[in-house]
Amino acid sequence: MVAILTGDIINSTEHNASKWLPVLKEALGQYGNEPLTWEIYRGDSFQLETTPEQALEASIYLKACIKQLRSLDVRIAIGLGEKTYSSEKITESNGGAFVNSGKCFEALKKQNLGIKSPDQTFDGHMNLLLELALLTMDHWTPAISKTVKTAIENPKMNQRQLASVLNKSQGNISEELNRAGFDEIQKMVLFYRTQLVQL
Repeated sequence: MVAILTGDIINSTEHNASKWLPVLKEALGQYGNEPLTWEIYRGDSFQLETTPEQALEASIYLKACIKQLRSLDVRIAIGLGEKTYSSEKITESNGGAFVNSGKCFEALKKQNLGIKSPDQTFDGHMNLLLELALLTMDHWTPAISKTVKTAIENPKMNQRQLASVLNKSQGNISEELNRAGFDEIQKMVLFYRTQLVQL
């Protein structure tokens, strides 16, 4: 089973692409190589293949990266399933995961992060959790987003170490991660990973 993330940049026309495109490319580059694992197409749309275990954290990471730029956000659909055809370009590969990702993306209206798998019960539980998480995540400021991004990139660092990397006080880091709901989001990611075994 694989995970396919289909996404686009919200409000991309409000910023010059030279501002957000390098940020998006660098973020996607954390998960593999272009165009086999990820590709940007139609200007501000992208597709990424990753493992089901990594998919949710990758989505949150991409959101944190893009939200470092004021007024920008990202819409992402996670599709879980099989990959039945592999091409040298991710956008030309195919299978159930791609179909689920596409259907989920088309269904995203108010909610800008969703998931679709072969199991409706799993989807129902996870999409409810995502809806609740987005009440916080959609309001991340650029400063909070940068702190979240750095915390995800350095999972073994404590707040003191993050503070020295980001040139902030430990108090600042603590407050920003609290306001980001970072502990709760990490718990959601762990819960998601434990639920994957049912699929």
